[in-house]
Amino acid sequence: MAVQKELSPGIVVLSAVVGGISLATGALLTVTSLFGYAAGPWVSPEALSPGLVGAAMAGVAPALFTIGRARVWEDVRSLVLPLVIVLAGLFAVSLLNGGSLQAAEGGPLFLALFSLGWVATLGLLALGAVGCLVAQYRRPAGGAGAAPRHPVAPLPGWSKPPLAVVGSGWLGIGAGLLAFPDFWGALLPWTVNRADAQGLGVWALALGVGVLGALAEDDLTRIRPALRAVPLIALAAAVVLAVHHRSVDWTSGPGASLLALVTGLFTTGASGHWLLSRADRRSAAVHEAGPSTPATPAGSESGAAPEAPLGAGPAARPSPADDDV
Repeated sequence: MAVQKELSPGIVVLSAVVGGISLATGALLTVTSLFGYAAGPWVSPEALSPGLVGAAMAGVAPALFTIGRARVWEDVRSLVLPLVIVLAGLFAVSLLNGGSLQAAEGGPLFLALFSLGWVATLGLLALGAVGCLVAQYRRPAGGAGAAPRHPVAPLPGWSKPPLAVVGSGWLGIGAGLLAFPDFWGALLPWTVNRADAQGLGVWALALGVGVLGALAEDDLTRIRPALRAVPLIALAAAVVLAVHHRSVDWTSGPGASLLALVTGLFTTGASGHWLLSRADRRSAAVHEAGPSTPATPAGSESGAAPEAPLGAGPAARPSPADDDV
């Protein structure tokens, strides 16, 4: 099995900075959307779309603050790789739809300044994220806390088909909204423009990559940070959708699909937390029972030292090396 890579300090610093910015910006977009205002960086026909973008940003922030607890890259890449996709993707979408920005449309002064700050901040963060990612992959394998290991808590077999369905669904929708926003945007069960469709597509693509990445990791302990983000994103999005339920055509096929995907995302996170908690309890029980279990000398299945043959001297005392087995 390949040797793991030690987590670089750049990834830790990047995640903390992005977490703070995402929490503040996401809360702004979500709260204004809940009150019916479309306060996004670009002009939107409805308040729902910027609210969903803000909900995703606020939902992922708490998980980003925990990345610094990890020691190896493999324990956080299922969250960091989608994060890089979001930063680079939203920056590209903002540039491609520059004519829709609040500053270009002549919106209120606060929103115009917010849109300019959005583009500048995203540009710096996207550049930093790509640089940190390149540096991480150029980092040599090994180092403190980085050693070969097998999956500690593999995913149960029954969980893999649903994970594949949820991940493929988000990935497909995200790719479609990004590549063909006019066609796929018209299929969404509420009104969006081109910038809304592509912005939502970035987040859908990142969610799909994250879920499928967790499936590829096949180890609950390695997707712990991502498991903290997934249910919070789903819950925040559900709140925004519930407040704007009259704007969504729930009776249509896309409306039912949206409900299924959000429910599947929450179920994925909740079931993952439950499975990881069970694995943690089992591991803790094994560690607690280990020191109290008497050492078994080698050469005996029952735990007793082998008897000496008749007529021979007393049985040889097990060597210290045997006690360490």
